[in-house]
Amino acid sequence: MGAACWRILARGTILGRSGVTYCVGIKIKEGLIALSDGRVTSGNQVSHARKLTLHGAEDGRFMVMTSGLRSVRDKTLAYLERDMRTPGAKPFRRVLDAVDGFCSALRQVKLEDQEALEAAALPLNLHCIMGGQLVDDAEPGLYMIYPEGNWIACDERTPYLSVGSTSYGKPILDRALSYDTPMQVALKIAYLSFDSTRFSAADVGYPIDLATLTTADRKIRLAELDYDDLMEQRQWWNSHITQLAGQLPDGPWLGKLLP
Repeated sequence: MGAACWRILARGTILGRSGVTYCVGIKIKEGLIALSDGRVTSGNQVSHARKLTLHGAEDGRFMVMTSGLRSVRDKTLAYLERDMRTPGAKPFRRVLDAVDGFCSALRQVKLEDQEALEAAALPLNLHCIMGGQLVDDAEPGLYMIYPEGNWIACDERTPYLSVGSTSYGKPILDRALSYDTPMQVALKIAYLSFDSTRFSAADVGYPIDLATLTTADRKIRLAELDYDDLMEQRQWWNSHITQLAGQLPDGPWLGKLLP
């Protein structure tokens, strides 16, 4: 695709740019959690699009979440799906195999489009989180892929990976989440990390896509939730965090800073 076309996409549609996003993947003892926001921005345009998608056969699906140029994301996933459907292609048996397939597709897109993107002042900045548990995986795997096609794996010491606007949701994850956190509690922490981000980053917002993979049955379950669906949780958190701030013991500054 030529530079002129990329400029048109970036200025006139949501395909060139996807704005800021927030995606977080969590790996705990009971399985995986994936959360992504659904807001897409390009200039003054706001739309919604699914950033958490499932790929692979029904009995061997894996999750993909991305942040960055949506056009690069779509082309990379199209190449991955094409390669998976090539006659004679064998199904992925491990999540790591799927990660390698995605990385190969991303490097191909980079070879084809990076020059035109740079000429249009658009960075090839795709970041990806992939997770799942395929037939040969002893446990669920969670990986983050960088624009260069290299990756890191999630481990027990830091049981989450995030991409996009990550700074606002990081404190609650660092403070409250561990590998032994129960799934029910980890879902709440994932939501609070999104809510903190949504509150402070204008380009991150509802709806959100949530997915879980439980090690007990290796099934991936999906839910889409909008603003009104989470009103109770949002109001509870806003009320209690304000109350807790007021209940915090007075610090040594009190006698020096107040009359």
